[in-house]
Amino acid sequence: MSYSFLKESKLYIVYSGSKYRIYTSSAISFSQTFASDSYSVKTLHDQSKMFEGATITKANPANFEFDVPLTKEKDESIIIDLLSDVTDEQLKSFDVYLQSNQSTFKLENAIITGGAIDFSRKNPLTIRLQGEGTKFSKVGDENFTIPGSLQSESATRTPLMVYPVVSIDSLDMNNILSTTVNIQNNIDWTPYETLQSSLSVTNASNVMRPSNYVVTKRIISGAISQYQTDNNINQFDDFSTAANITLKGIKVEDAANATPFIQLALNPATFTARMNPAEVFTQSYDFSYIGSATVDSIITQYENS
Repeated sequence: MSYSFLKESKLYIVYSGSKYRIYTSSAISFSQTFASDSYSVKTLHDQSKMFEGATITKANPANFEFDVPLTKEKDESIIIDLLSDVTDEQLKSFDVYLQSNQSTFKLENAIITGGAIDFSRKNPLTIRLQGEGTKFSKVGDENFTIPGSLQSESATRTPLMVYPVVSIDSLDMNNILSTTVNIQNNIDWTPYETLQSSLSVTNASNVMRPSNYVVTKRIISGAISQYQTDNNINQFDDFSTAANITLKGIKVEDAANATPFIQLALNPATFTARMNPAEVFTQSYDFSYIGSATVDSIITQYENS
């Protein structure tokens, strides 16, 4: 008997006929559950049955989460594209393959519902992704041939360390501790359970599964934390409903005025400031984008210098 180890597994994304090897951290999960409907088994002639029966005719949307470290080579830039683009209330869908030393699993028609980026000089720049799909299943063994044209990889993979450079109108945004950005795609799956189809369900192979959805809302929000100093002490109770916020991730070896590796321009945006008394006083700014620009135009990726 042998076991499957996550550290020996490989993750691929197949999109529009192209296959991308995605290097993740150990934070990775996939799951899909089935929906159970209960019903009463008591009858007029037999009131002694105290437990309810159950039927399973449909599967819930599959869920996935994984963290992708961003590198200077940008081999994983496909992730940003899949997170950003929406056309006619539809995200770009793709298939995910997880290949272990024993099996190959497939998540079909996946979409990214959320991504979070932390700008911190202490840890490599990583995007935390979560999403949903229609079906998660085993499709073969460890030798299964994953479809698609394999995209070339850079000869090196250089971890990226960045620090945040932030501007909010005329506020003093020095002494930044951390900056977090969350991009959320709220979706609603179209009801997919019908009486006729439910009568045909016998096992997991023909259970009803979701297929269609709409994006109901897109939210870009986050938080900025800075030390409270004599230069910004009057900002602790500030707010705005029409702010111009720019967030830059600068490579640690570069000066603050260097071309950023990644940048987000949020205009207009709202923010509220609050103070956090502690051993060293800090203050936080909770912000949210309220404009109508597309996400891919808000996020700018720059070529390496």
